[in-house]
Amino acid sequence: HKINYRANLVALQMVGATRVVALNTVGGITERFGPTVLALPDQLIDYTWGRISTLSEEPGTEVLHVDFGDPYTPELRAQILAAAQRAQVAMVDGGCYGATQGPRLETKAEIARMRRDGCDLVGMTGMPEAGLARELGLDYACLGIVANWAAGAGPDPDEVITLDDVLANVAAATEAVSRLLVGMLHA
Repeated sequence: HKINYRANLVALQMVGATRVVALNTVGGITERFGPTVLALPDQLIDYTWGRISTLSEEPGTEVLHVDFGDPYTPELRAQILAAAQRAQVAMVDGGCYGATQGPRLETKAEIARMRRDGCDLVGMTGMPEAGLARELGLDYACLGIVANWAAGAGPDPDEVITLDDVLANVAAATEAVSRLLVGMLHA
């Protein structure tokens, strides 16, 4: 929740990056997104607050009104899906990422609201990064690594989320993520 998203993205742009594939550890809210699933969301709802979310923050800077209807670049998403297919990496295409404030995990009531809002995934780092990337003209996509069921969302609604479980699920998905990214670099 304290990441300097602006500095990270500006630094990437300064070294010549034009595409950003964000690896986000997320919680699964709906049935398609259980632990260890790799997800490629196509929509986003921002529940964060108090984060600097634009490059137009300082007095005198140009205000940038960017189209954000599709928060993830469709062409980059298509490239990721093609790379996943070539690398034989299973991936769920589509879904809505709900970005929350953190660092604490969400309550069952918050997750129930997010489900009603249409969210499939929940994470803390998806915003403002996606919006800032758009302001900078960077192609941007989120590769969500589902680390756990969100509070109350899994088969056992009373399951307690532990760091050990989260780390084990992320480790289980890491090999597939590596194959996918190598496949993208060699496409």
